[in-house]
Amino acid sequence: MLVAVVQIPRSGPKPDKAAAVARAQDSAKIYREVKGLISKQYLNGEEGGGGIYTFESRETAEAWFNDEWWGWIEERFGARPTLTMYDHYVTVDNTAGVVRVDGEPVADGSAEAAE
Repeated sequence: MLVAVVQIPRSGPKPDKAAAVARAQDSAKIYREVKGLISKQYLNGEEGGGGIYTFESRETAEAWFNDEWWGWIEERFGARPTLTMYDHYVTVDNTAGVVRVDGEPVADGSAEAAE
């Protein structure tokens, strides 16, 4: 898997939660159709916004973050984003109570450590 972090600088004030949620919900339909995208988390900070994307592979991430994507983001937000990609192997999923390697649950040693 691959995790991509997109950061978009902001020149104005940080949108409040309601505005950030409304904008994210409006654009969410776009990301439902992205091939190979597992998830996207929207970010809203004092210095800017962006997203954390999890893709099935580097190839599917690179297909999304293509030359057209850069222009589309600059047009939408009026700023050039930064994009950093990371290989992603292990996830601690506390909601599901599992550790995953390459998306598959594995024994994490918790039971042995507790004994």
